[in-house]
Amino acid sequence: MTIRPELEAQILRYYHAEKWRPNTIAHQLHVHHTTVQRVLAQAGMPVSSIVSRPSAIDAYVSFIADTLKQFPTLTAARLYGMVCERGYRGSPDHFRHRVALLRPRRVTEAYLRLRTLPGEQGQVDWAHCGHLQIGRARRPLMAFVMVLSYSRRIYLRFFLDARMASFLAGHTGAFAALHGCPRILLYDNLKSAVLERNGDAIRFNPTLLAFAGHHRFEPRPVAVARGNEKGRVERAIRYVRGAFLAARSFTDLADLNAQAAAWCEGPATQRPWPQGPGVSVAQAFEHERALLLALPADAFACHERTAVSIGKTPYARFDLNDYSVPHTHVRRTLTVLADTERVRIADGATVVASHPRSYDRGEQIEDPAHIEHLVEHKRGARQHRATDALIRAVPPIADLLVAAAAHGYNLGSITATLGRIRQQCTINELHAAVLEAIERGVPHPNAVRLALSRRREERGLPAASVVTLPEHLRRRDVIVTPHHLDSYDRLNEQRSDDSTDHTPAL
Repeated sequence: MTIRPELEAQILRYYHAEKWRPNTIAHQLHVHHTTVQRVLAQAGMPVSSIVSRPSAIDAYVSFIADTLKQFPTLTAARLYGMVCERGYRGSPDHFRHRVALLRPRRVTEAYLRLRTLPGEQGQVDWAHCGHLQIGRARRPLMAFVMVLSYSRRIYLRFFLDARMASFLAGHTGAFAALHGCPRILLYDNLKSAVLERNGDAIRFNPTLLAFAGHHRFEPRPVAVARGNEKGRVERAIRYVRGAFLAARSFTDLADLNAQAAAWCEGPATQRPWPQGPGVSVAQAFEHERALLLALPADAFACHERTAVSIGKTPYARFDLNDYSVPHTHVRRTLTVLADTERVRIADGATVVASHPRSYDRGEQIEDPAHIEHLVEHKRGARQHRATDALIRAVPPIADLLVAAAAHGYNLGSITATLGRIRQQCTINELHAAVLEAIERGVPHPNAVRLALSRRREERGLPAASVVTLPEHLRRRDVIVTPHHLDSYDRLNEQRSDDSTDHTPAL
């Protein structure tokens, strides 16, 4: 710790001119006595003239040092409890100060600047860049970054996950953009590259090994917790966050990737090359590109393989969504082959369904042919499908159908009529009209039509057409006038007299 020059001059004046003792100087100037001792020692005063007093902790210094040597991260609170059990009665504050002085310091490690040959090495890593809301799903925004160690040329592409299919698609896109492949690719210990590691014994992901064998490069993982071994990609990720992602707006993932491709070809290549003054990254890459490995003629299948069980309904659940399959494959285990664009479902070696991939949540992606075949195969499927579609669009229709069934109405006719009404109004209008019909206790489509017509008239819209109710519904509104009971009494008396007149004589 350095002190002001005027304070140092004041200490020397008090000591030489005023003949003050070091402790008196420290007390009067409100500084530590070691500060005064250091100033006087630098001025030529013998250090031995200041004698420190013995401390109660001195008897435990060797024990503390040996314990910290064996357990460097042991807390001072635990050490204080250990020495108290051995007879120490000092203050914990002074004890913490002495422990801080005795604790072994981490040895500062020096690093060599690594230089690589052109086309020799590339470094790969993922970077988490927040989340995107895709419909009802909140997806992570992952940036795949590859940088060539010699020229520092960057390839950047964004995905909505870090699965193996996206990992390999990032490699394929990078090789196409760089017009070649480096001989060695360095990876962190992520699961897409290293499945298991015990010291130097490494078990690579077999899919990555097959991909590396196809492109003739060597996958090489760095040591655990040694980020300096892949410092180029780490610095590239920091550069991407600050120079590209900061304050950037985009409409969707495709727009973001288009901007990333333009940035990698433009501003990212015009930055200075670290290893040569006056040379840009683009110029260094032109020299390196000719030394990259040539790409194979055939493409590697970059898809994810997952086994799925098909239940009673002909849908396969994959990544939060349901994809339709032929109804002949229910109650079976099929294989999902998914890449970043499509989801294919196979039964053995035969692909039975192919759909565009959805990153939403809870969606049903259907092939119309699958549904048509199911409708032809099973009677009544069309009606159930229409009912399900209505209930998904307007949930209160389920309560209306339950009430209609309790009244003995024809559910097929009601479903068909509600389907036609659905095509003539909005979801919100139909929702409110169905609720009103249920509240009135009339679970019938005509009640829904009347509610819609009344709401249109209230908003000043053209009135709806007149609806003719069935006979049993019209009778509910007929006013019945009760008769006097005297007429029934006279009728009974007349019947009694008539029976007496016609009684035969005995």
